[in-house]
Amino acid sequence: MEDNHQIINLDATETAKKIKQREWSIEKVVSTYIEHIKRVNPMINAIVEDRFSDALEEAREKDKNFPADPLKYPLYGVPITVKESFDVAQMKTTGGLIHLKNNIATKDAPIVKKLKDAGAIVLGKTNTATLCYAQESVNKLYGRTNNPWDLDRTAGGSTGGEGAILAVGGAAAGVGSDIGGSIRVPSHFNGVIGFKSGKHTISNDGHFPASPISLQQRMESYGPMGKSVRDMQLLYEIMTGDTIKKSDLADMSINVLPSDIPYPLSQVTKNLLDEVTSFLESDFSIRREIPPYFNESSEMWQEIMSIDGSENIETLTFDAPSATSRLLWTYVSEKLRKNTDYHHYLLWALLGTKLFKPNQKHIKKIEETIEAGDAKLEQLFKNELLIFPVYHSATKRHGKVFSEIFSIRKTFKKYMPYLAYANVWGLPALTIPLSRDENGLPIALQVMGLVGNEGKIFALGEILEKQFSSYVRCEHYDAKKQ
Repeated sequence: MEDNHQIINLDATETAKKIKQREWSIEKVVSTYIEHIKRVNPMINAIVEDRFSDALEEAREKDKNFPADPLKYPLYGVPITVKESFDVAQMKTTGGLIHLKNNIATKDAPIVKKLKDAGAIVLGKTNTATLCYAQESVNKLYGRTNNPWDLDRTAGGSTGGEGAILAVGGAAAGVGSDIGGSIRVPSHFNGVIGFKSGKHTISNDGHFPASPISLQQRMESYGPMGKSVRDMQLLYEIMTGDTIKKSDLADMSINVLPSDIPYPLSQVTKNLLDEVTSFLESDFSIRREIPPYFNESSEMWQEIMSIDGSENIETLTFDAPSATSRLLWTYVSEKLRKNTDYHHYLLWALLGTKLFKPNQKHIKKIEETIEAGDAKLEQLFKNELLIFPVYHSATKRHGKVFSEIFSIRKTFKKYMPYLAYANVWGLPALTIPLSRDENGLPIALQVMGLVGNEGKIFALGEILEKQFSSYVRCEHYDAKKQ
């Protein structure tokens, strides 16, 4: 049992090292993860489709045909999980839609293929919000994912299944996507580490859905989730095919968002921002200012998400173009009787995009603001990193996060700026759990910067990870404690 706990506690980098040194067989590592998932998944509902038999077969094959130079395969034998929205050959890609329950992918998404080519073994796919369209992970096909730290609370979304399974140590690392906090919210709520890539650095090929709209494409991002900052850099390098050089932070200043910002923010998060500032100020030039466009970011995010009134998402939902009257009728029917094939989160979000759909004149204004903002931030952040909260509090009871962000009262303006900023401006963002609230629930911060400064983001992330309490596996469901 002690050996098994050691296996599931380790990050991908250390797991790969143990395998390469032949301390553990790959079959032992994979079988340990599989047995662990079988114990914990019934409580959290994170894995929605497994490939356990195939994974064990791959493990035995890799043990048998161990490469002469395993360094060529940085993830050789390392077990990972993948968000349901990414194609994995011979597995389902459904978006949580019942009418797509038999939709089998014929090939891997490019980033999944790169991880496999690096030696990784896919254990299974993890739950999401329907069509990745909410910050809570629930859909009519697979049900709801629970937060392992408190089953009555949300795991976040839309990469919530990934966050939950990594929190309990159900994989060495995982893969997620983020257009509105979908990697960062689950990382924050579940106490794992996640990296949202910057604009246009990873292709959306093989991800479902993928937006056809250019302004949304710059907000779409993909990246790894896991147990350490070094894993985030390793997996990101594999996903992009680029090597990130070790970065010197001597020329970088750091802007920590003020703790007295006029937006909701828990006291423990305010304290954490101040503690991080105190820790860093002896070695770095620190300022505490609200960066340009911060106050506008939430509304810009909502308007960009609403550009086409979500016609593409609506067509996928109903498997055909849909009249607004059908959408409204379906929403009312689902709310009153829960008798449709569609979760009301998705339906309400679709209706909301009708309300916020910008006209062509306003879209032009958004494009002009983006062009000017890109130029301004490119200069401002050239030698600067940002530290933001992820959300205003730790994880909340199921349904609360959705109601805060998707309210007709436009409360998203209060709750989304911490998240929307990186999406609107296409910034890479590293989320690191650094503290706990009064209930023992994880609290994370995100480190952001320009595309091209990823190495500096990871370098600062490792400093914070070392100083503060970072990833700690949730042991609530270990066999010895049951």
